[in-house]
Amino acid sequence: MRMKYIITEQQYRLLKEETEEILEFPFKMFNNDWNFLQEYLEMIGNPPYKIIGDLNLIWSNVKSLGSLMSVDGGLNLENSDIESLGGLQYVGGDLDLRYTSIKSLGNLQYVGGSLDLEYTNITSLGNLKYVGGYLGLKNAPVSRTTTDDEIRSQVKVERGIYF
Repeated sequence: MRMKYIITEQQYRLLKEETEEILEFPFKMFNNDWNFLQEYLEMIGNPPYKIIGDLNLIWSNVKSLGSLMSVDGGLNLENSDIESLGGLQYVGGDLDLRYTSIKSLGNLQYVGGSLDLEYTNITSLGNLKYVGGYLGLKNAPVSRTTTDDEIRSQVKVERGIYF
């Protein structure tokens, strides 16, 4: 005997999220070419993915990280055109956003190394919970509106905070 189950759209989405696999691959697999990686992801429906190792996008014209969920190593976006970290939640190493116009850390929760937000337009640390190294906030708007104690009440920063 076969049974049918009727579920709501919301229940379906939850089931889909629980079973959705996160792809994992090193950036070098795409010859360190962001556009090549994005073409591949678009071809397979832009699933969530993880970069094994470092991701260097310094001086790039990348505006969003899209469905990227995590980077095992460091992520360098210094002097890039980045506007959104997309779905990014985790960076295992350092995250460098210096000299970008980014305003929000979005869903980012964890940086295993240092987080450099100097000379950015960051006004809030959003969902950030942990920084394993230093937190650099020199000349960022959040440095003028938030104290060291206020930051440490939200984010565990293992080393110093630089304003």
